[in-house]
Amino acid sequence: MLIGAHESIAGGVSRAFARAEEHGARSLQLFTRNARGWSAPPLTDEERLAFRSEAKRSGLPVIAHGNYLVNLAAEEPVHRERSIACVAEELTRCERLGIAYLVMHPGTHADEKRGLALIARGLDEVHARCPRFKARICLEGTAGQGASLGWRFEHLAEILSQVSHEKRLGVCLDTCHLFAAGYDISTVRGYESVMEECDRQVGLSRVCCFHLNDCKKPLGCRVDRHEEPGKGAIGLTAFRCLVKDERFVDTIGVLETPFPERYGENIRLLESLGRRK
Repeated sequence: MLIGAHESIAGGVSRAFARAEEHGARSLQLFTRNARGWSAPPLTDEERLAFRSEAKRSGLPVIAHGNYLVNLAAEEPVHRERSIACVAEELTRCERLGIAYLVMHPGTHADEKRGLALIARGLDEVHARCPRFKARICLEGTAGQGASLGWRFEHLAEILSQVSHEKRLGVCLDTCHLFAAGYDISTVRGYESVMEECDRQVGLSRVCCFHLNDCKKPLGCRVDRHEEPGKGAIGLTAFRCLVKDERFVDTIGVLETPFPERYGENIRLLESLGRRK
């Protein structure tokens, strides 16, 4: 696994690579813009060229995380249009920067069936506005907090079955979210069982990246609270299984843990798990 972390873009998106290198990362995740607002300054040609130059210099693969305000399951017309436009704009940024994957939460709706259908239609609209793009959206499995969708593999499978361009979508698995949603990956047997179920429902070939987070809360809590690997309810066994899994040897896995100043320490811990017998 190519282990890294979510890095700050303070001072410009191109600055994230140097921060990743300071942490000893082999990959990174970033925001391409403000993740908690609808508006953002346009991406300049200068910053686009600087980003591509840093990507080439460092050789580090990068993924992006989408805006937290987006809800493709929204019914209200203004919020829905804002969400679709925001995803299309972020996917355009990824395309211009050469970022392969944009990770996003599927959406929130009280009616599961209706919400999943709205998400699929929203993704179709995004794809219609971004034809022939190489950059792909990765649907992130959620913890199931509130009315959020995507916390079951069946949800992701249903979205994939309804979209018009299934091959333009991937999946991102978050270890904290899996555990909080009730998928017990804390033992070797549990890890293997969950991956088998994911393969049946979604297909492991669709899993393009991982978020490597422990969980502060117990199994099945449906609460999204990240912790550093080995310091939460999941423990280190799941991470050992994951980083030693030959199916994901070239897959990006990034930390989204509470203390960025300890990213380097946690990257080294995860890498050591892959070396231990």
